[in-house]
Amino acid sequence: MGKRPPSVDMESMSYNIHKPITIVPPPPSYYPPPPKPWFPWLVPLIFLVNVGMFIFTLYKNNCPAITGGNRCLLYPELGRFSFQPFHENPLLGPTISILRRYGALDKEAVVERGEGWRLVSCTWLHAGVIHLLANMLSLLFIGVRLEQEFGFFGASGALFGLLGAMLSELITNWTIYANKCAALMSLILIIALNLAVGFVPHVDNSAHIGGFISGFLLGFILLIRPQFGYVNHKYIPPGSDVKRKSKHKCYQYFLLIVALLLLVFGYISGLTKLYRTGPIQVSKSNRF
Repeated sequence: MGKRPPSVDMESMSYNIHKPITIVPPPPSYYPPPPKPWFPWLVPLIFLVNVGMFIFTLYKNNCPAITGGNRCLLYPELGRFSFQPFHENPLLGPTISILRRYGALDKEAVVERGEGWRLVSCTWLHAGVIHLLANMLSLLFIGVRLEQEFGFFGASGALFGLLGAMLSELITNWTIYANKCAALMSLILIIALNLAVGFVPHVDNSAHIGGFISGFLLGFILLIRPQFGYVNHKYIPPGSDVKRKSKHKCYQYFLLIVALLLLVFGYISGLTKLYRTGPIQVSKSNRF
């Protein structure tokens, strides 16, 4: 008789058919939720105020009444809102006396008559349509983008302050930008075009440069952003072994400190020179 074949224990086979399958959960996510989008309202409001102020100065100017309708540009199409003759204002705007009345920058008025409010009011005045268009188009292009990125960050209505702030924001947050060179070149082009407007009559490039420097330094202070890969500790689950990056890079802190010192020194030095005692050389031209 043949031998019985050895019995086979089916449960001992290595197929593990009856063993439960362990499902490994995915690793926890350490990414913070996306920020809520900020609806830009400050920059459009500044735009409307600037346009409204320019229309107001044209209304008060009333070129046909003070100069004669036959000499005014775009009369009778614009009526009392028509522009002064080209030889008086090549930027297509009101007279210098009207702009002086409503807050044009005048060193004699600021220093000798104590009209310090002109340092603020002059930022809302424009010498003409060309000046207004150059500033407002750049304001919308630059300002809306900055407000969407940083929300209500306290930017003033000075266009060159915004341009300077955007340049410093690009520099201090350089590592998180993808198209660095394209962004830098487009920004430099906009700055150059607006500086070119400052060489026409009745527009002061010194105010543009001062606003640009102030905004440039403030950008290093107010518009600093965390480096790429930084995660706030509140978004990391307890007990997770995660090596966190520092919030900012060393060069960002260095630029912040240097910009703050230069800004404080610059404002103190400028105000001291502006209100220094003794005889001063007063410029008779008014700037905006």
